[in-house]
Amino acid sequence: MFLLFCFLSSCFLIFTTARFRRSSCQAATLPPGPPRLPIIGNIHQIGQNPHRSLADLSKTYGPIMSLKLGCLNSVVIGSPEAAREVLKTHDQILSGRKSTNSIRSINHHEASVAWLPPSSARWRLLRKLSASLMFSPQRIEATKALRMKKMQELVNFVSESSEREEAVDISRVSFITVLNIISNILFSVDFGSYDSKTSNEFQDTVIGTMEAAGKPDAADYFPFLGFLDLQGNRKSMKHCTERLFRVFRGFMDAKIALRNESTDVSNIDFLDSLLALTQGDESEIDSNDIEHLLLDMFAAGTDTTSSTVEWAMAELLKNPKRMAKAQAEIDSVVGQNGVVKETDISEMPYLQAVVKETLRLHPAVPLLLPREAEGDVEILGFTVPKDAQVLVNVWAIGRDPNVWENPTRFEPERFLGKEIDVKGKDCELTPFGAGRRICPGLPLAVKIVALMLASLLYSFDWKLPNGVVSEDLDMEETFGITLHKTNTLHAIPVKKRAIIL
Repeated sequence: MFLLFCFLSSCFLIFTTARFRRSSCQAATLPPGPPRLPIIGNIHQIGQNPHRSLADLSKTYGPIMSLKLGCLNSVVIGSPEAAREVLKTHDQILSGRKSTNSIRSINHHEASVAWLPPSSARWRLLRKLSASLMFSPQRIEATKALRMKKMQELVNFVSESSEREEAVDISRVSFITVLNIISNILFSVDFGSYDSKTSNEFQDTVIGTMEAAGKPDAADYFPFLGFLDLQGNRKSMKHCTERLFRVFRGFMDAKIALRNESTDVSNIDFLDSLLALTQGDESEIDSNDIEHLLLDMFAAGTDTTSSTVEWAMAELLKNPKRMAKAQAEIDSVVGQNGVVKETDISEMPYLQAVVKETLRLHPAVPLLLPREAEGDVEILGFTVPKDAQVLVNVWAIGRDPNVWENPTRFEPERFLGKEIDVKGKDCELTPFGAGRRICPGLPLAVKIVALMLASLLYSFDWKLPNGVVSEDLDMEETFGITLHKTNTLHAIPVKKRAIIL
């Protein structure tokens, strides 16, 4: 017995010593990071605006930084070089998803193109359907007339406000415009109305979904606390998404009921195409897949696009000379009594620079969606351990003084004559991500933002209400998955020319 005890003790000692050496070796190659408190680690240093607090920490600990957030190992990326390693060089091993507690509360991580791992067949199918049925060049071209129609409706509404000398809620009208574009592509109907409170409720629901998904949650750091829902994120997520799912189910039921009564195939929308795939014994998708795919389209397509338009208008109102420069370019391309068309945008390099500069300063998803390392991987000489959460702080990269001159100033001119773009090849400007996880809706989003911005600037001059001067314009932001302007932008339109109805 004594010899057996000695043998087992020796084995235990050898095992623990080897394990300690391995962990010590790994710890020695982990990215640097701030000191950690017992149990909570670095949670106290995150705050309500993680993109800002993490950017501040990176100034001390470098462009690749490790944090311990409760039980969660996290690595924060804060430079273009490190971002390129994550988004391109090691994209395959770092393209998993670290889903949040609120996302798991509705099982969205099991049926979402945004949250499923790319290694799964389900992700590949949903990604293919999104690309081919909604975001392919052919589909985007087919919906050009729809976008033009919705822009004219926007201009008409703003014109009526101008006649009454009323301030326009830029956040609301841009959201309704994008909402109706997306809802027509998906369901062939308008979801929003500029004169209806229902549109406000829909906007609040979508924003509530994004905030619940993105706000810091104790259960993400200590999974055993999930059932307590201390921040109320699970409750908020379930409430918001159930409202959306009820709307989706209503359209699905109506289309299924009419399927055998109509033979018209000239106006097939996204939902029609998806429902066709549910037919037969070997159907590729079911109604649950459709609900979650539609949730992705609404959450990712409406809120992010409309908030970018609002930030762009806010920056231009804060910089009147640059607004005048953008308007002069639009006037020179469109003429004095025309209508802005999508084909005009390619002839407006300054407007395109305005959009890029807005996305640099105000990326819609400032930390992108959290990635998960599917194995140990070396980034710039440091080890990112398996199962670690990887956050790419595109907000910090966009304001890095080592990358950008006058990084906090709104200067669209910095992009003139340069090839840098937002399509994922330039890692100093990747608001839509890059690699396999790049946002599939990027081509449509960029078209809508530029067209809406050009339409508002062509038809109207703009001024701030209540005697607010441009220098004092509030630019406070609220963090969720998307970055919103805390206080929505209101501006008074002044009609420049007759509006073509």
